[in-house]
Amino acid sequence: MHLGVRRDGFAYIEGVPRDLVVATGAGSFDSLEQSRQHHHRKAQLLYTVRGIINCEAADGIWIVPPQCAIWIPGGLPHATFGSGDIECFCLFLEPAAAPNLPLECCTLAVSSLLRHLLIRATELPERYEIEGRDGRLVSVILDELAAAPVENLRLPIPADARLKKLAELLLGNPADHATLAEWASRVGLSERSLSRMLTQEIGMSFGNWRRQLHVILALRRLTAGESVQAVALDLGYESASSFVTMFRKMVGTPPGRYLMEQKKPA
Repeated sequence: MHLGVRRDGFAYIEGVPRDLVVATGAGSFDSLEQSRQHHHRKAQLLYTVRGIINCEAADGIWIVPPQCAIWIPGGLPHATFGSGDIECFCLFLEPAAAPNLPLECCTLAVSSLLRHLLIRATELPERYEIEGRDGRLVSVILDELAAAPVENLRLPIPADARLKKLAELLLGNPADHATLAEWASRVGLSERSLSRMLTQEIGMSFGNWRRQLHVILALRRLTAGESVQAVALDLGYESASSFVTMFRKMVGTPPGRYLMEQKKPA
């Protein structure tokens, strides 16, 4: 059972009376296709060992680079798909068992300890002993998940129809470096109104929002093996160095170092 898990599979998972259910162990999915939008009562954790997982919901787009995980709260309509050769772990958790975890979808950084705990969880029997050693392991996993830092790898999608149209235009042509006034005109807004609405709805300036989109698109392609030079030019940057400067400003480290750190083996 993997990211494209059948609806009857979700129904089965919902009925397992345990705080944590492992739907799959490590698996390699070379041709993972986008799942239809769906939701389930239990919260879901997807931890990727190799490749990038993408998650889309009404209010945002998230990416999950290697050695990170995405937390999907129970009941949230979403769709998931992979970029490149995917190897991941998929776990479902009872919402009541994880009250300290985020109430919104987010990408989580996975520590070395949590990484090993998640791998160990794939060996748990479906109906593990709650009061025994396995139950204690699950409790530690929940504690470590609650302490995991959130990675800033989300592109927020506004609710306003005009801003949604702007997001679609940006996604369709990320290399278009039109001015703020030009983008505002394309969606029937004034420059001032566009800036104000973005700040109110997503808490970001237009410039930061567009740069966040570029980071997300770049990571999808860089993880698939494309060069920094090719990605930079396709996103409309004059040079690889200007793209690297932007990436470092947004993420805190250059793309090469970031990917190297994410690929460190468990």
